[in-house]
Amino acid sequence: MSDDHTHVQEFFGARAADWDARFPDDGPAYAAAVAELGLREGDRVLDAGCGTGRALTPLRAAVGPSGAVLGADLTPAMLQAAVRAGRDRDGQLLLADVAALPLRSSSLDAAFGAGLISHLPDPAENLRELARVVRPGGILALFHPIGRAALAARQGRRITSEDLRAEPNLRPLLAGSGWRMTSYVDEDARFLALAVREG
Repeated sequence: MSDDHTHVQEFFGARAADWDARFPDDGPAYAAAVAELGLREGDRVLDAGCGTGRALTPLRAAVGPSGAVLGADLTPAMLQAAVRAGRDRDGQLLLADVAALPLRSSSLDAAFGAGLISHLPDPAENLRELARVVRPGGILALFHPIGRAALAARQGRRITSEDLRAEPNLRPLLAGSGWRMTSYVDEDARFLALAVREG
């Protein structure tokens, strides 16, 4: 396992037990972001880096009982927290790396990534892997329940021009990875970038 993976597992593993309690008011923001995906009954969707599975319930509501909801995360403790919260009833949980998903090519209609991009060891390659598993015309949502400035303030840092989530950086990163950005919102209450799978 790479040092990046070990760092991610250590960071999130240490925080998994009280993760939901630290962010108790994020539910409506997750539901609103999922609504913007435009999912339909029967669609197949992946929550990439699902953590404790906070997106799984609105994703399940969007695709209905005939749809497929998968939650993939690299950190076992986060998946265990998702099970304790009962979110495994809304989606199948996979211990998996976004860099090498155990899914067939073009097998999904959409992918959702909350707080994902800043934790990817190789963002371009990892976004290409998400493009591999999503069908052409499918949707990617990169989401955070607060915007870049609010997140930086919470973490006691400043936004820099190198921030991957800045639109001038994110748009070409997505374009080089098989995605075309269609929408970008960065405000205090949320960050949401939507992209369509090219091809």
